[in-house]
This record gives sequence, structure tokens and C-alpha cells, in this order.
Amino acid sequence: MVFAAAPTFTAGMVLSLSLIMAIGPQNAHILRMGLTRQHVWLTVGICMVSDMVLIGLGVLGLAQLGGLSDKLMGAMVGGGALFLAIYGWQAFQRFLNPVAQPNDLNDATPCAPQQMTHKQAVMSALAFTWLNPHAWIDTAVLIGTASLAYGAQSSVFGMGAAAGSMVWFAVLGVATFWLGRRLNSVVVWRALDGLVALMMWGTAVFLLKGLF
Repeated sequence: MVFAAAPTFTAGMVLSLSLIMAIGPQNAHILRMGLTRQHVWLTVGICMVSDMVLIGLGVLGLAQLGGLSDKLMGAMVGGGALFLAIYGWQAFQRFLNPVAQPNDLNDATPCAPQQMTHKQAVMSALAFTWLNPHAWIDTAVLIGTASLAYGAQSSVFGMGAAAGSMVWFAVLGVATFWLGRRLNSVVVWRALDGLVALMMWGTAVFLLKGLF
């Protein structure tokens, strides 16, 4: 029984990893939190749980209902595009005025940005998942729809997809946390913020074009 379900579980994991590994808004946020060594495991944990909930919604509900309604999807895309545009503007401001991050949470330097509180970290992680239309499309819609091909084993497919999400976020969190001390320079942070700003704005434009 377990061996019979293994291919389905693996297929779900592979699809999840292929969708999530692209550097989108959610991954970019984890990357920044990890490199600044701010609440990285809290952020990773929230993203893991949120993705699991979205995958569950897709596999157990949205796929059978035919996906999100046009009006709801339009509202989500519009709100998500606004959120990404604002975050891109914030990244662009950091690009114009780059600073090195403190090497330790207790290392307060005059040029270092203010540290996030736990509440701010939680709200940011939730926003980058639940206000991000790509997260909904990749998890709830695409994975949910793909699970229909596996019939009675659709839940196994969903568990594989959830496992893939957990593996990716854990690896990304460890990698960025480890690199935090090694990539702490104004040049690196300016390049990262410039890339994030362009990516956020590009994603927002791409989403808005889909509405017309």
C-alpha cells in the first residue's frame, strides 16, 4: 500500500518544488529575512504552514469547484499587485540608500535599519503568502487541479506537494541564514534590493496585464 502510493507522493513533491523554486515574492522575502538574520525561522514556519493550508484548499476543495471565481481572482490580483508595487518601492528606496546589515541582532550600528518585531515579522510573512496571487495560483489552483488526475490518491499527491514545500522553505532558510554573515556588504545589499525592486514591479505589471 505504501509502495503503491510512493509514485503519487513523489509526483506531488516534484510539482511543488518545480513551482516554488522560482525566486518569487515569497522566496525573496525569506531571502531577505535570512540574510538580515531577523526572525528567519518564524518566517519560514509561517510560510510552510500557509502553503500547506493553500495546498489543502486546492486538493480538497478548489479543484472540485473549478477554481476561484473570476471576481475573486480579479480582486486578489489587484490587491496583490498593489502590495508588490509598494514592496518594490521600499526595496528601491533601499537600493538608492544602501547600508550593510548588522552581523548580529544585538549589533546596533548607526546605519543599520530598525529590527522587525515579532508581530511585524508575522504580518509580513502572512502578507507575502496570502496577498500573493502567485502563491494561490501555484498551490491552491495548479496543484489542486493536478491532484484530480490521481483520483482516490489525490490526498497522497497533496501530501507530497506539502512535503516539497516544507523541504524547500527549510533549505532556503538554512542557506540564507548561513550566508547572512558572509554576504554582508553594501554592494551585495544594493544589488539584492535592486533585483527585488525590479522583480516586484515586473510581477505587479504582469499580474495587472492579465486583468485586461
